[in-house]
Amino acid sequence: MWPAEQTLADPAPVARALAGGGPVWPALGAAGLIAPVYEPGGRPHPDRLARLLAAVDERAPFGATLGVCVQLAAAVPLLRAADPDNPLVAATTAGRAVLALAATDSGRGSQLDELRTTVETDGDHLTLTGSKRWITNARLADAFLVLARHEPGRHFTAFSFVLVPAGAPGVTVTAADTDLFDGAGLGDVAFDGVRLPATALIGGRGRGMALFARHIATERLAGGLWAVALCRRVLADTVHVLRRPGAGGRVLWQDPGVRRTVGHCLARVHELRALCATAGPRVAGRADPAAAALVKTATAGTVDHVLGHCARLHGADGFAAGGLQRLRAEAAVFGIGGGVSEVAQEILAGRADDLLRELAW
Repeated sequence: MWPAEQTLADPAPVARALAGGGPVWPALGAAGLIAPVYEPGGRPHPDRLARLLAAVDERAPFGATLGVCVQLAAAVPLLRAADPDNPLVAATTAGRAVLALAATDSGRGSQLDELRTTVETDGDHLTLTGSKRWITNARLADAFLVLARHEPGRHFTAFSFVLVPAGAPGVTVTAADTDLFDGAGLGDVAFDGVRLPATALIGGRGRGMALFARHIATERLAGGLWAVALCRRVLADTVHVLRRPGAGGRVLWQDPGVRRTVGHCLARVHELRALCATAGPRVAGRADPAAAALVKTATAGTVDHVLGHCARLHGADGFAAGGLQRLRAEAAVFGIGGGVSEVAQEILAGRADDLLRELAW
């Protein structure tokens, strides 16, 4: 039995850790709640990941949970896999440092093979030039894991990861142009001829895309796990609201159409949970891209469906400050972050024969 299994199954430690209302990642680390998520080899355990994300979602803003999710599922495991002895691994796991994964270039969205951020080697030094956009944790980060091109072309081996201190000369961080995602530290990052030692190239030259593909699969699974918790919370609140009498004494929960809508939403969330349970070992164990793409596609559709219907059931109250319509806008990131849903659907189409065989009883 994992030594902290009971701690992660109990949301009370997370509630105590976040009671002060400060930054979430340091609070989780100081309470010893980050390290138990990982197996001895450094991979996140799906059940432990799900429980921690659910507990954080219950008590932190959406943006702060997003920042935790990306670090837990992608940034920290990627650094551990690429450079296990790097002191930053222990510092981030203990919550003493924040690590931002900077893959998305300015203006190119999910087309990672068209990255224009470059890293050039000059003897014992590297020079990093380019820019990254909409990076989670950018304004909170102590360091960036930057996916950059080291040679022309779109070949899989033309990209590498560079570990860049946030305070290095030539690094500029600006806030993203949005009032959403409180606590995510969203920002754009510019690298203007940043000079680094050759040891800043981590994981091996040309292994950037392979590392990214493995760990973005885990992030997609984490998104599904978090989405189940988020939809459950929103549905529970919506049912509570619907069961309360209105000003004229009417109880909307008694309306058959309203109840059917809620019933359909419950079915969608249970379907997503079942898929996460099935795909979880395949993603965590071998980073199966098709399993991760199934979760990604189902997550985007489920969150949009459930939050859309619940927001309408809340009526005008959904547009109030802190109302469900704002959360609905933020939750659209489930269809975009970690690659847009259409990219995941292309992966599924490419594995059509395998996936069709899996459907046989």
